[in-house]
Amino acid sequence: MRERQKKCVVTFRTTAGAMSMESACKAAGLPGRLIPAPRSVTAGCGLCWAAPPDSREALEELVMKKHLDVEGIYAIIF
Repeated sequence: MRERQKKCVVTFRTTAGAMSMESACKAAGLPGRLIPAPRSVTAGCGLCWAAPPDSREALEELVMKKHLDVEGIYAIIF
């Protein structure tokens, strides 16, 4: 069984929003990847960006700078 870890999770209203986040994070060199949204959070498109918790501030700055369409940013353990 995999060990539970704390993650920073960004949810999206649309799949296009999720894909834009993936592209922006890769271009900026930020860690993380798209995964199915865990049951503990809701995402309109069912996808979320999961990253290490220490990258939350950088992700928030990227979202504001690039005007990315996100639903929410959460710190969860899964």
